[in-house]
Amino acid sequence: MSYVDGFVIAVPKANLDDYKKLANTAGPIWMEHGALSYVECVADDVPYGELTSFPRAVQATDDEIVIFAWVVYESRQSRDAVMGKVMADERLKMDWSAMPFDGKRMIFGGFQPFIEL
Repeated sequence: MSYVDGFVIAVPKANLDDYKKLANTAGPIWMEHGALSYVECVADDVPYGELTSFPRAVQATDDEIVIFAWVVYESRQSRDAVMGKVMADERLKMDWSAMPFDGKRMIFGGFQPFIEL
């Protein structure tokens, strides 16, 4: 069964084009190193919840948009190998302080699917 990394971040609306450029660079690199699928989504219908919500989870402000992304791999073992290659890839070496989003508020993690249809 496959393995999935999920990400949720808040991107300042003014930086959305810069973020999309970054994602358009990163996606093909992930795929080149063995990911099966790479998806980046801009929030469209994510209301601010009273207790929990995507915007609350990343402390999104009114001038930010939520991005939900995931990468699919063949397995956890494959993910670990792909991630190692991606993190070592010189094309993705960047100054984290110059990123178009606040990485300290990023939520990410690996998930083992239990059903795939």
